[in-house]
Amino acid sequence: MGKVTPFLMFQDGKAEEAMNYYTSLIEDSAILHIVRYGANDSGDEGTVMQAAFTLKGQEFMCIDSHVKHEFSFTPSFSLFIKCDSEKETDELYQKLKEGGQTLMPLGDYGFSKKFGWINDCFGVSWQLNLAE
Repeated sequence: MGKVTPFLMFQDGKAEEAMNYYTSLIEDSAILHIVRYGANDSGDEGTVMQAAFTLKGQEFMCIDSHVKHEFSFTPSFSLFIKCDSEKETDELYQKLKEGGQTLMPLGDYGFSKKFGWINDCFGVSWQLNLAE
């Protein structure tokens, strides 16, 4: 068996925009490769047929779905980040919540002195936790 890789399916041609956004926010991150739909493929030409990127060494795969679905991302699955400083936590939280939705505002919830949970502008759910 190969490794287990989180897989993100975007709609409306947002995969490349999301990858660029995430890799710009999180250091030690990169887009590894992008395969695009061509003129005679089932997806819109130029959109992402399959791509891979890393965030802090964790590899992800993503696509632009050419099939319209009645579902999108759910906060039942989220990306959890342990931040090293209060400044890093605050800045990342503010950037990821732009155009998104706050699920739990940054605060002390007892299990963490600073924790926040949001859905970003693409609908992907993020939990940010200040490391103790």
